[in-house]
Amino acid sequence: MALTLGITGMDSTTEAEVQAAFRAANAELGNTWALAGDESADYVVIDMDSLYGPMSWLRLHAAGRKVIGLTSVDRNQTDYRLPRPVTANDFAVLLSEIAGDAPRATAPEPPPVASTPAPSGQLPPAQAAATVDEIVQTPAEPVARATAVVVEPEPPAPEPEPEPVVELAPDRSLASWLGRNGLERRVRLQRGSDPVLLIDPRSAVWHGPATLKPLTGYFGGTLLIEDFETPDAVAWESEAASLGAAQPLARLQWLGGLLSGHGHLLPGNDVDGNYRLTKWPQTEREYPKHFRIATAMMKGPATIAEVAEASGVAREEVADFVNANLATGYAEFVPPHAPEPETMTPKPTGGLFGRIRGR
Repeated sequence: MALTLGITGMDSTTEAEVQAAFRAANAELGNTWALAGDESADYVVIDMDSLYGPMSWLRLHAAGRKVIGLTSVDRNQTDYRLPRPVTANDFAVLLSEIAGDAPRATAPEPPPVASTPAPSGQLPPAQAAATVDEIVQTPAEPVARATAVVVEPEPPAPEPEPEPVVELAPDRSLASWLGRNGLERRVRLQRGSDPVLLIDPRSAVWHGPATLKPLTGYFGGTLLIEDFETPDAVAWESEAASLGAAQPLARLQWLGGLLSGHGHLLPGNDVDGNYRLTKWPQTEREYPKHFRIATAMMKGPATIAEVAEASGVAREEVADFVNANLATGYAEFVPPHAPEPETMTPKPTGGLFGRIRGR
């Protein structure tokens, strides 16, 4: 079974560089590793030089996870170290080292072979005679009668209900094309004077500008499948190299969620419900107010209005931020809890001495 690697505690640019180096190193090692979420991966890479890397390390270390520290200096607290700046060669050496340290499943021992007594003709005369006497004198054991066992057939397992078929419009927003039942192959997108986008849904990466605001025009209308070009491998590699390192697709999905609600929660979400962040999101420098929103939401479940008041940010911007993080799985709706039953015994009053006197 392939070992799995997770990546967390770093900005989107660093994460894209780490993913690109990992894919190159993994290909060199025969694709013996696979990327996974940081909650389920066997080993997790954390940027120990970043602001939130040490906090991520504390959480994972407390859970007994194996941590790889991406850092430019030697650190003792992580299980392994990935030198910075990250290269495919250093990554390959590290992955080989980890694979060598990983416990291997031991093959089960073969069952003991029962020894077969030698024929009496090959035994010494005295032992052969004793063996013959033992066979003659030992009464035959009665053969147990076979009892017919009637096995009741198990009832057949119920067949799973088929998933409902979702009819999607041929012209959809880019956010919809980036979601489920969307793009299935590597595509190239350019509309008018907008920047070139290379999207690889299977590898969950994209190539394009480092900042997101130049891409907002792509999320303002609808697209047909014919609007996406399908470049061949040579054209893809050439243009991808000119556009820069691969970036995680979740970053584009985040932008799509941010721009889809236009200041309101997307349909299907409770406008008066409580929402919280499941983990610290990758905030974008182009949206500085999002840091304040994330800080307020990390304190616990709250409504849009409560987050807006705590962060000092307009409700419309808070709603857009929640949409973006719901799209990437960093935020979740918190259902209301049933009120606790009131106790029948009144609470004592009067302080400690009053309770002693029974007041």
